[in-house]
Amino acid sequence: MELEQLQNISTPCYVCEEELLEKNLKLLDYVQKESGAKIILALKGFAMWSTFPLVSQYLKGCTSSGLYEARLAREEFCKHNPHAEVHTYSPAYKDEDIDEIAKISDHIVFNSPSQLFKYKERIKEINPHAELSLRINPEVSSSPKDIYNPCGIYSRLGTTLANFTKETKGFDEEVLKHIDGLNFHALCEQNVDALEEVLVAFEEKFSKYFKGLKYINFGGGHHITKEGYDVEKLIRIIKAFREKYDVEVYLEPGEAVGWQTGFLVATVLDVFHNGMDVAILDTSAEAHMPDTLAMPYRADVRGSGEAGEKPYTYRLGGNTCLAGDIMGDYSFDMPLKAGDKVIFEDQIHYTFVKNTTFNGIKLPSLAIYRKDGTLDVVKEFGYEDYRDRLS
Repeated sequence: MELEQLQNISTPCYVCEEELLEKNLKLLDYVQKESGAKIILALKGFAMWSTFPLVSQYLKGCTSSGLYEARLAREEFCKHNPHAEVHTYSPAYKDEDIDEIAKISDHIVFNSPSQLFKYKERIKEINPHAELSLRINPEVSSSPKDIYNPCGIYSRLGTTLANFTKETKGFDEEVLKHIDGLNFHALCEQNVDALEEVLVAFEEKFSKYFKGLKYINFGGGHHITKEGYDVEKLIRIIKAFREKYDVEVYLEPGEAVGWQTGFLVATVLDVFHNGMDVAILDTSAEAHMPDTLAMPYRADVRGSGEAGEKPYTYRLGGNTCLAGDIMGDYSFDMPLKAGDKVIFEDQIHYTFVKNTTFNGIKLPSLAIYRKDGTLDVVKEFGYEDYRDRLS
């Protein structure tokens, strides 16, 4: 989509390009068909439910991180694909949520044996068909940042081998009586070599428990749709694993679904000089692109270069009172002026699901650039969205 087509759009606004999203989905579906794995959408990374009529044509369901995501999956994904599966995982469940989670989930994943033993009978009474599994911590990961490393030291995510076996004789067998599968999640936007490394440790520690299980879930973080990802190797690994252990295999990517499928468009509100040129935009790194500060990483801006690379360099800043609400320093071929549009690339996965209304700043609208060339603004936000989060 070209900049000229966005001149009249009300900003800030996320734009998902339908054609690019379908390109990712087709690649993921190819992996499913060639490997026999089931790929489900991780809502924590991509929850633009207005695209579910398309997504549900390719993926087998959703994985959620709690009650509200599970409801979104059941209400908005499954209505387009009645055979879609809803998987729910939480580090710990609340008594007040577990009954509804049991009703709407096909698979419920526990973080610890204690949570499994606490809720297994209650869940089965409500939904006898629900399949239960345990999240494992293989204690191996090459995740690039500690904040995104689920297998780091003192991790709260997953059950280690020590906690799976404990000191009590037969504890592991007692756990196995009540579960249909095992899950692990150890990757963060990584290639298949990282999965291969994790699988070695996972099999070494837990493969003796695979017999009789229905499935193994390889979690998310597989950067399948990124250029250079070794898709064929992934297929070979999955096929070999399925044949070796006679189990179903699940993958649950989030960022791979929304990867490079759209952008955040903002408008320049003011430009001034304070040691360097500064441009204030009607968006915010803190509120609208939080991963750029948490990771941190420098988002690509369309038509820009590194500071000093092009003739005109600006520090791009957000429209909140946080001093550190800075997107970074970028250079442009022409001077920026109030009213110009600035496009931050690849902002459709993870970043917008983390939006806040910090400072009362307006949430970006959500739009889909359809394959027929039309721009469909599917959601706009206003004062009420800020007010109703408060009391």
